[in-house]
Amino acid sequence: MYRKAYNIHVNGVLHCRVRYSQLLGLHEQIKKEYGSNVVPAFPPKKIFTLTPAEVEQRREQLEKYMQAVRQDPLLGTSEMFNSFLRKAQQETQQIPTEEVALDICLSNGQKVTVNILTSDQTEDVLDAVATKLDLPDDLVGYFSLFLVREGVDEGLTFVRKLQEFELPYVSITSLRSSEFHILLRKSYWDMAYDGDVMDNRVGLNLLYAQTVSDIERGWILVNKDQHRQLKSLQEKGSKKEFIHLGQTLKYYGYIKFDPCITDFPEKGCQVIVSAGNNELNFHVKLPNEQIKEGSFKVTRMRCWRVTSSVPIANGTTNPCSASKCDVKLELAFEYLMSKDRLQWVTITSQQAIMMSICLQSMVDELMVKKSGGSIKKMLRKRHNGSIHRSDSQQAVKSPPLLDSPDPNREQIVKLSTKLSSVSLRGISASNSANDISGNDFHGNYAFEGIGDDDL
Repeated sequence: MYRKAYNIHVNGVLHCRVRYSQLLGLHEQIKKEYGSNVVPAFPPKKIFTLTPAEVEQRREQLEKYMQAVRQDPLLGTSEMFNSFLRKAQQETQQIPTEEVALDICLSNGQKVTVNILTSDQTEDVLDAVATKLDLPDDLVGYFSLFLVREGVDEGLTFVRKLQEFELPYVSITSLRSSEFHILLRKSYWDMAYDGDVMDNRVGLNLLYAQTVSDIERGWILVNKDQHRQLKSLQEKGSKKEFIHLGQTLKYYGYIKFDPCITDFPEKGCQVIVSAGNNELNFHVKLPNEQIKEGSFKVTRMRCWRVTSSVPIANGTTNPCSASKCDVKLELAFEYLMSKDRLQWVTITSQQAIMMSICLQSMVDELMVKKSGGSIKKMLRKRHNGSIHRSDSQQAVKSPPLLDSPDPNREQIVKLSTKLSSVSLRGISASNSANDISGNDFHGNYAFEGIGDDDL
């Protein structure tokens, strides 16, 4: 009998390996817990050996199933679904459950070492860091853990925000590179909420360290006079005043991304994108070497989505290795340029997923503010894993599937704060060149098949 399993990739890096029987078991659990009417259809078992066409058909069916589960506001945020992915991640990386020390970086370069279990999820690790720092429980939700990569020039690349479906120790260990770190950073955008954080000594120190770091990295623009004022405040130890001055500076609270490519205002332009203040800011280098700056407000984006493609060589799709998958990521958003004119803008960047997560979290904050809700309650709910995707989907008024502006690109599901969609790639038992081409993926994981399990 033909044997197959599926690799789930997170941003092109292997997250876990699951068998068809495991996915079927998950389906039965979900059906038992939530009822048959809620759960999408699952590809049935086959008695006879599958033909290549049937293998591809099953891959597509499983892809649609996982997309449907993750997009469902109830199923996609369920502990059952997330724990399934966490357990599979740990089993795939063959890391036993045991006590370990994990370093968490702060913005000022210091490290906090926490004693955790290898099986601790993101929320557990964040709680451990907060306890070690003596950060109050009601402020924990104001911060998140981010996977970052530090370059040789000390440049900082944000890869993604660690999610509830992964185990931070396993995620960082599986990368097998000292370039990657886990960073603690504030998880909100509206500077009005800085006051909540600064009322606490530990919160003030964390926010101060982040502001100093962002200025030193050039993420916040400072002129000579402002620099002199900031230095004076530093020397006096006036942290609150330092932050208050920082709040008046351009790009305060923004995350700056690595140089990438955009098709706006014309194709092939180099651009540096920053996210903050409910917008994506562009510094575009035009073909004539002229630099243009512009901003795209999230409130004028009708929808957005992330797509990926696998490079083609000699007419065949490049195979994914066991640890890394060479993919090209794009973020595209439909923007209201004028009263009656919508236009798609595309960014080609390996940080496309992180950009999209930033946009969605901005939408979440705006929705809470519009409804008169409490940011504290929202962040606490997010920290406890109970914020629902349906609210944010309504905010951008996008359907489950969005048409791509490129007719040659397949449809993709809109990204939300959590893991959103998957693709399944079928590959042979020997990991040879018999790859079945991978479709789009985004959110944080993609599937590919390997010959490893009874169907």
